[in-house]
Amino acid sequence: MERALESAKTDFGQVRTGRINPALFQKIPVDYYGTPTPLAQLASLQVPEARTMIVTPYDKSALKEIEKAIATFPNLGASPTNDGTLVRVTIPELTQERRKEFVKIVRGKGEDAKVQIRNIRRTSKTDLDALKTEVGDDEVARAEKELESVTKGYIDSIDDALKKKEAELLEV
Repeated sequence: MERALESAKTDFGQVRTGRINPALFQKIPVDYYGTPTPLAQLASLQVPEARTMIVTPYDKSALKEIEKAIATFPNLGASPTNDGTLVRVTIPELTQERRKEFVKIVRGKGEDAKVQIRNIRRTSKTDLDALKTEVGDDEVARAEKELESVTKGYIDSIDDALKKKEAELLEV
């Protein structure tokens, strides 16, 4: 459940707000010698201004592929320019309509994380039911209550992170 929560927070961080954030670009897959490789493994990412980022590749031969991967990545809207040694990426200002689209994307990611947690709860409940004969009904009932409280805590944590991200997205 902890991993599902961390995964959700990472996914929320990848949805952009008004500022450019290197976390948005770290997992962009770049075709590097036929292998999809995360951008963070191929280049350093620096943010000199709020809407500009500089991508400096470690291997200059990957420059074109990095530029292509950034330009075609969905829901980013970034416009990369290549000057031969680095890629300068600028993102446009977010419109209110685009902000609402991002809120929908974040809500979908939050719901996916909740489903993961509920699946973990279901698996755990099945495991507890299998233990009924060994430990007794009282212990299983206590463990089920504890499982429910832990599940509720993680779902509430996802909801809190979701509310923060929505507020951040809708802030002008």
